[in-house]
Amino acid sequence: MEGVEKVSEIKIQLSGINKSFPGVKALDNVNFSVRKGTVHCLCGENGAGKSTLMKIINGLYKPDTGQILIDGKAVEIRDPIQAREYGIAMIAQELNYVPEMSIEENIFLGRLPVNKFGKVDWKTVRSETIRFLEQEGLPYKPDQKLKTLTVSDIQMLEIIKAISYNAQIVIMDEPTSAITNREVEILFEKIEELKKRGVSIIYISHKMEEVFRIADDITVLRDGTVVDSMPAAQLTLDKVIALMVGREMTNVYPKEDVPIGEPIFEVEKLNCKGVFKNISFHVRRGEIVGFAGLMGAGRTETMRAIFGLDSYDSGEIRIHGKAVSIRRPSDAIANNLVMLSEDRRRYGIIPIRSVMENASISSLDKFFYGGRAHRKKEQEMVSEYFRRMNVKTPSLETLIQALSGGNQQKVLLAKWMLREPEVLILDEPTRGIDVGAKFEIYRLMTELVKEGKTIIMVSSELPELIGMCDRIYVMNKGIITGCLQKEEFSQETIMRFATGTQNVEVE
Repeated sequence: MEGVEKVSEIKIQLSGINKSFPGVKALDNVNFSVRKGTVHCLCGENGAGKSTLMKIINGLYKPDTGQILIDGKAVEIRDPIQAREYGIAMIAQELNYVPEMSIEENIFLGRLPVNKFGKVDWKTVRSETIRFLEQEGLPYKPDQKLKTLTVSDIQMLEIIKAISYNAQIVIMDEPTSAITNREVEILFEKIEELKKRGVSIIYISHKMEEVFRIADDITVLRDGTVVDSMPAAQLTLDKVIALMVGREMTNVYPKEDVPIGEPIFEVEKLNCKGVFKNISFHVRRGEIVGFAGLMGAGRTETMRAIFGLDSYDSGEIRIHGKAVSIRRPSDAIANNLVMLSEDRRRYGIIPIRSVMENASISSLDKFFYGGRAHRKKEQEMVSEYFRRMNVKTPSLETLIQALSGGNQQKVLLAKWMLREPEVLILDEPTRGIDVGAKFEIYRLMTELVKEGKTIIMVSSELPELIGMCDRIYVMNKGIITGCLQKEEFSQETIMRFATGTQNVEVE
C-alpha cells in the first residue's frame, strides 16, 4: 500500500500466510491488510488463491504458517462460528444451501434464538425474518422453501444473511454473479451504508467495472502470491488484467468470421403455460446465437425445456429439418444436443467424485466394451480434453470440489466435448470465471463453430454476447421480443427489447 498505514487504521491483517493441499501450494507467503471502513477488492484468476485466503479468514481452513491480526491483536480462527464472534461474515462464491430449508431457517442457520426453556424461539425467528424481508423489499414468505427460489433469489438472501450479522468484516466472494442489475444497485447502496458504519469489506469479483466502481484498495493475487497491492486510484483496468494473467490481453473476444451454413437446430412455437410462449428460433451451422434478457425473462426455462430437463405443453424441435422428441436429457444427448447449466454446483458437478469421473460420466459407452472398462482409454481421452481446455488439476483423481470454480466449469465443458455434440447450449458459461478462463472458453467456442458445430449462448453479460455472437435473440416475460443481426448490436438496443420498450414479431 502507498505510504505507511497506522495500525489503528487497519481492521484485519494477514502476515506470511502459507497454505498447501496435496499436490499444490495454494498460498505462498501472502501479506494482506484491510483498512477500517473501506472496500478492498481482491483480484486474480481462478485458482490464484483468493477463495482459499478468504476461507482462512472465515475459519474454514487453517493456515500452515502465518498470523492473523484483528484490530492489531493476534487471533486464531478455528471455525466459522468463532469467525462470527470476531465480527466476520462471509458470502461464499458457491451457494451451499439445503433446498428443503425455509427462508427463515436459512437466515438464522447456526444462530437460532432460544427462550428461557431452552427451546427455539420461532416467534422471534419469524418476526425478524419478516423484518429483514420487508427492509430489503423482498416479496417472500418466511416459511417458503429455498428450492422454490431462483439462483438470483438465493444469492440475494445470502447477502441479507451476512449483513444481518452486524459484522465488522464482511467478505463478499462474487456476490453479483447471479443477481439482477437492480439488485446490484441495492447491494452497492448497502456497501456504502456499511462503509459509513466503519465496516471493512473484502470484495472478490471478476467484473472489473464493479471493482473500479467500489474499490478503495486493490490487491492482485497470481498463483498464490501477492503481485501488487495499492489504492484503486493508482490502477487502470488494463494494468489489473495484466497483473492477473501475467501478460497483456489485447483481444478479449477471440471471435472469428466463420462460414455460416444451413439451419441445424430449429424450435417452432414452443409453449409452456405461465413460463414461456410461442418461442421460435433457429441456429445455423457454424453460428453462435445469443439469448439476452433480464432475470426472469424465461431464457433458462426455455433451454431447460429444450434439453428435456423440464416439460413443455406444445411446439416442435427439429434437428437437420427432422422433428425430434425430447422429453428427457438422454433424448437430447442421443440427438447430439448438450447443455451446460447455469448452476454448476446444483446441476453440473458431482462434488465427491474425481475430475476424471465428472468428465467421463456422460460418455461411459466409449470406455465400456467387451464386458469391461478400458480405463487407459478413458484417461487418455479425458487428459486430451483437459489439455485442450487448459484444466488446472493436480491429477485426474483429484476431487472436483477441490478445484476452483473456473476449473470446475472447464471440466464440465470437457464432459460435453467428449460426446462430440453438434448443438451446444451454454447457459451463463462464464459466470464467476476470471478473464483468462473466459478467454479460453471463448477460444473453444470459436474452434467449435469452425468445426461446423452450432452454439446457443445464454448470458447476462451483454459485452460478451456482443463480442461473441452472430445473432442475438432477446426475451422479455417469456416471449422473444427481438432478433438482432450483428450490425444492430448495442447494449442500448438489447436493453430496449429486454425491458419490453421495443418489440417486434420474430418469425
